[in-house]
Amino acid sequence: MTAVLPETGDLRRTLSAAVEGEVAFDDYTRHLFSRDASMYSIMPLGVVFPRHAGDVAEAVRAAGQAGVPVVPRGAGTSLAGQTVGPGLVLDFSRHMNKIVDLDPRARTALVEVGVVQDQLNQAAAPYGLMFGPDTSTSNRATIGGMIGNNSAGSGSLTFGMTIDHVRALDVVLADGSTARLEPVSEQERARRAAEPTLEGALYRELPGLVRDNAEAIATGFPPFWRRACGYRLDRLAAPGEFDLAKFVVGAEGTLVVATHALVDLVPKPRHTVYAVGHFASTAGAIAATEDALSCEPAQVELMDKTILDLSRQKIEYAGLGDILKGDPAALLFVSFSGDDRDELTTKLDEVSRLWQRNGHGYHTLLAVTPAEQTALLKVRKSSLGLLMAAGEGTRRPLAFVEDTAVDPKHLAEYTDRFRGVLDRHGLTAGFYGHCSVGCLHIRPFVDLADPDQVTTMRAVAVEIKDLVAEYGGVNSSEHGDGLARSEFNREIFGPELYEAMRSVKRLFDPDGVLNPGKIVDAPPMTDNLRDAALPPAGPLRTRLSFEVVGGMRGAADRCMNIGLCRKSGPGVMCPSYIATRQEEHSTRGRANALVKALSEADPKAAFGDERLHEILDLCLMCKACKSECPMSVDMSTLKAEALSHHHDQHGVPLRSRVFGAIRSLNRLGSATAPLSNLPTRLPLVRRLLERTVGITAARPLPRFERGNLIRWHKGHRAAEGRETLTFLADSFTTYTEPHIGRAAIELLEHAGWTVELASTGCCGRSSLSKGLLDQAKAQAGALVAALSDTEGPIVGCEPSCLFTLRDEHRAMLAGDERVDAVAARVKQVEELLAEAVAAGRLRLRADSPLAGKKVVFHGHCHQKAEVGTAATMAMLRLIPGVEVVELDTGCCGMAGSFGFEAEHYELSMTVGSDRLFPALAAEPEDTIVAATGVSCRQQIFHGASRQAWHPIELLREAVDLS
Repeated sequence: MTAVLPETGDLRRTLSAAVEGEVAFDDYTRHLFSRDASMYSIMPLGVVFPRHAGDVAEAVRAAGQAGVPVVPRGAGTSLAGQTVGPGLVLDFSRHMNKIVDLDPRARTALVEVGVVQDQLNQAAAPYGLMFGPDTSTSNRATIGGMIGNNSAGSGSLTFGMTIDHVRALDVVLADGSTARLEPVSEQERARRAAEPTLEGALYRELPGLVRDNAEAIATGFPPFWRRACGYRLDRLAAPGEFDLAKFVVGAEGTLVVATHALVDLVPKPRHTVYAVGHFASTAGAIAATEDALSCEPAQVELMDKTILDLSRQKIEYAGLGDILKGDPAALLFVSFSGDDRDELTTKLDEVSRLWQRNGHGYHTLLAVTPAEQTALLKVRKSSLGLLMAAGEGTRRPLAFVEDTAVDPKHLAEYTDRFRGVLDRHGLTAGFYGHCSVGCLHIRPFVDLADPDQVTTMRAVAVEIKDLVAEYGGVNSSEHGDGLARSEFNREIFGPELYEAMRSVKRLFDPDGVLNPGKIVDAPPMTDNLRDAALPPAGPLRTRLSFEVVGGMRGAADRCMNIGLCRKSGPGVMCPSYIATRQEEHSTRGRANALVKALSEADPKAAFGDERLHEILDLCLMCKACKSECPMSVDMSTLKAEALSHHHDQHGVPLRSRVFGAIRSLNRLGSATAPLSNLPTRLPLVRRLLERTVGITAARPLPRFERGNLIRWHKGHRAAEGRETLTFLADSFTTYTEPHIGRAAIELLEHAGWTVELASTGCCGRSSLSKGLLDQAKAQAGALVAALSDTEGPIVGCEPSCLFTLRDEHRAMLAGDERVDAVAARVKQVEELLAEAVAAGRLRLRADSPLAGKKVVFHGHCHQKAEVGTAATMAMLRLIPGVEVVELDTGCCGMAGSFGFEAEHYELSMTVGSDRLFPALAAEPEDTIVAATGVSCRQQIFHGASRQAWHPIELLREAVDLS
């Protein structure tokens, strides 16, 4: 799509004066909003972040007067390109995200359109209610986006689509006027039609348009009910009140811009249970659908082997492999929901018996309790992201034929023919979706940078469009038309009905202001393709190794914008987005900003841009994106590389040098303790530190210990053990918290190990986090050399340092064979101690001071990202008489030096206040708090006024060392 747009200066000034929300026309913001989760990219003119409906009206009015299109946007998770376009993007997610009213008796909610689906469900849950449509993106999809798209999700067999749950809409029309759309009687319609306004014209002209096209409306829509395509003239033609609210649902922002929605809520079933069939083929799973449907389930969902295999590669989804039987080629999830669990489990047995009798599948897993369902549902909801992770370079699984639906009775035959089309064109695909409603999300792998592949893609789209029509199905069943499918709407609906839809567009939007090029008058589906729009990557020599196709840009461009980093929980990713709700402070925003910089003719110069530095600055380098992002976009590593190039142009700040030398400083502080602790306790010194170095005076600094771990170990005598291991004496356990290291070593020695201390230097983690990569590489190289001469497993107590040996060292020292050898020896100390307890080498006291206590555990972000917290939890649960609960409290917000930095202190505390501090405040005083990370313990003490213990200390209290 091409558009001739005016100079931006006048419009930017007009908007800045007229709206209370932010207005951004800089190149980086524009680039961030040029993409959504589709295969398209269109650079907008600018972005407005409205604070209220008045801002929206002003923005639409100003854009219309300037001849600039308007593109409404929620979370930007559109799969068909609905939320990209030229002109002015309105981002409703930043500010317009309030639940205005929730009426449990009427079972309705009045919400701003930026409210997230899970947010609404959490508010409705205490009343036993929920919003009916259940999308896989519920933790970031906005209600406005669902309305624009007519979203459905896995529960549509029971709850229908979004259109079935919208009562009324407050909207801004194309001329900037406002209206309330709701069901009206004929008398009220006539009254509104008499008004000399654009709203009045809608009520005057639409009834005649419907009458004049009655036959086309009756015969032109695809027969199958699950439709998210075209304009819903069939709804206006239906008997009853005249309802423009439902009519504009699914219009993709092309007719009106919604600001508030009054939606219905439905009773939330008390229980949901699952039968999960295991099948030797995808075809076998689909063939079992009809038997499942005969039992009247709430939903039937398919997941094929492609997605199952990908889930096994991610720590985030590792729990699934423990409960599946064998190696299924496909799973079929059949759920039943209701208030009587016994009745529901009877239904499960019925499905299982029916499948067994008819020879469907080789095993049926019954998941009745939430605990039994967690791993299954986590993977099922992440199917799209997992499938996207299978892409390599610009060859990706693309959404262009992924939204068809046919009557389930035709699904097996239809899917077989669909696969034949792909085979004939030499394409592979992943299969998942909603068998209960005949909708499979089939995403072929296509390289959009290859013109021949683009041609193949369109040929497949045409064939599938014709194939689905043979079965009376729909081309767009829940993901909408957008740029991917609108081109085919004339053929799908027929010329008469399509022209009626064009008339609707002209009536609502005479000047083509609202999201043009969607549904009607669309460009070819092969225009505006994302990968084709990128110039070749400019030359750049990186200090770190990026072992993906396309190097550093390829690593950033792995992001497919599905927006999981915009969730607000559970998990960790992305703490800075959770705190700010700003796109640029999400993993997706940063990745796209880096793609822009790395696409410049001189990327190295682009890294010196202060706007880019501002976007990257709030990344806490927690590494959650490495494990929780389905694409494993490793923003921590990307930021470190980008910082190094920024330093090349602007120099290294003093504070970065200070934190990069943390081991030397801690060693000096320990050597001069306790005198070294006195100055940092004086308010005058702290204020001076903040003014000169940028270290906040608001947060206590760690205390140096003169009796450090190295000094203690030299004077420590222990019996010779049966085996030798190496203990990593990190910069913190050694000099500021040596009691933790002592506890670990004493336990290991008592368990029969001879402990050698690796205390020669820093792992490089602190230097890496500050972008001091040459220094970090030198430190890493020296430590790897030293560790190569040691024996046995390598253990440690500080996760960020220990796991640097198995992650960042590989990026810093690529090609050094010793790195892999050292990494292979790394173990968590908790693993060895748990094994020792199980083998009887450590005896736990039943009468320890911990007996009868509750322990809540907060895991370190790097630990969660690299290996998970299972080993620590398993060790803690061995302590007799202790109740252990793992907190889902995300990132603590400290992030090493980040929380000590003056300009980051408030954000650090905001992140901690999101979940961690409230969770600890809810615990009684006698609850014991455990945390593996030194930064986490510091943040807990400062922000929650609670003492946090390393889990090793707790085990030490419980072990009988006599």
